[in-house]
Amino acid sequence: MAKKKVAKNKFVGSGFDDFLREDAQLEETTAVAMKRVIAWKISQAMKEQKITKKGLAERMHTSRSQVDRILDENDPALTLETLSKAASALGRRVRVELTT
Repeated sequence: MAKKKVAKNKFVGSGFDDFLREDAQLEETTAVAMKRVIAWKISQAMKEQKITKKGLAERMHTSRSQVDRILDENDPALTLETLSKAASALGRRVRVELTT
């Protein structure tokens, strides 16, 4: 009997990060995931402290539309300065860490 030749999938056995890296989407996907976590944490802190979007905007000395952008989990554009202001307004601190 002749052996059947099977095409090998280059992604079998690799991780999802490898797939995204190969497809040039890793950085974008990672940025969106981080923003979703940040938006969720800010939202949770607001709920715990019973702070409205308007109240957070006042504490940050900014507009409510800026707070809406901070809480928009699909908008990865968030500066460290804005994140730091939001955290401070909620009595929190930001910690950034680079890992391998």
